Amino acid sequence: MAKTATLQQALLRFLDLASLDRQRRRVCHHLLACRTEAMGGMILTCTDCDHTQPHYFGCRDRHCPQCQGRAMHQWAERQQANILPVRYYHVVFTLPHRLNGWVQLHPEVIHRLLFQSAWQTLRTFGRDPKRLGGDMGMSAVLHTWGQNLSQHVHLHCLVPGGALGDDGRWHGARSHYLFPVRALSRHFRGHMVSALRRAATAGELHRVTRPGDVDHQLNALMATEWVVYSKDCLEHTQAVVRYLARYTRQIAISNARILAVDDHQVTLLYKDYRDRDRHKRLVLDGEEFVRRFLLHVLPKGLMRVRHYGFLANRCRRRRLAQIRQALMVAETAPEAVTTTNDEDRVYTCPHCRRSTLRATGALTPQRPPLGRPPNHRGQRYRA
Repeated sequence: MAKTATLQQALLRFLDLASLDRQRRRVCHHLLACRTEAMGGMILTCTDCDHTQPHYFGCRDRHCPQCQGRAMHQWAERQQANILPVRYYHVVFTLPHRLNGWVQLHPEVIHRLLFQSAWQTLRTFGRDPKRLGGDMGMSAVLHTWGQNLSQHVHLHCLVPGGALGDDGRWHGARSHYLFPVRALSRHFRGHMVSALRRAATAGELHRVTRPGDVDHQLNALMATEWVVYSKDCLEHTQAVVRYLARYTRQIAISNARILAVDDHQVTLLYKDYRDRDRHKRLVLDGEEFVRRFLLHVLPKGLMRVRHYGFLANRCRRRRLAQIRQALMVAETAPEAVTTTNDEDRVYTCPHCRRSTLRATGALTPQRPPLGRPPNHRGQRYRA
């Protein structure tokens, strides 16, 4: 089994750049250039054994499996001060697979309505005086994939367990599932289908051109049971932050799950949730693997992490202070985010095994010819 099996290697072998739209072509150029001569970098020299090696920069594209570790850590540090000393809930809102075609035709519209419908559902339940009777907060993360890279559009939401009432008191949730999931799913379904119908009437779904398809699809969606998952999760502050950060920076496939890439196929590891979460191997034709991965490239500028209610950016600091006052806990001072430039980092030397590799020079980016991906030594590509 090849130790170098990566997403980058699979793209080099099986990607057809000429068949892609502008956004997917741009993302693939980033992923192919990541940590290669095309990005430029530094010359690292060991101060003990004089070993020298190049270190190339990452692309920092949000679809890249090589560039999300540091971003996840920095995001977690920024969010640390926003965690409340209350029980948290993990709520997942899932779109039926019948909408997958519309997601590909109008991703901006469908994703926007998904966020809005999920929040309006929780907000409505939270404002109900028979439930919590106050304003809730939610942090939501968009995921579009399943374990086998199939299209599976859903929102992972981390919800503080309670609401801030109009009287300034905190109304804490006590159940293990926050709200009844069947009631949540039916309200979510009704709101989403109504929003889709309004969007179609306003001409926002103009790529759906088959006569009668809108009405047929929406009627079928209303006759389908939608899936909403809700469960209480970790209560410790740092663990909650790490839990949410893991969802905010995940991508469709990590390099650790790609077991092998040969001339024709890609072998990946996946978890089969229908078979007691067992780990299995899936072998895909190279072109099929690339096709599935490209399903999850998001439109440029689409925000996949959003905050609502008392966690919204415009009022978060003020509302969290009110909640902490209601809970009678001291406000947490935000910790400084530690950012280290690549030039200032210290690396471990592969020869003497000491942390003595330091930057001693710069490497100029070597841009490939226009329209072609970077030329990786020993790899084949098609353009």
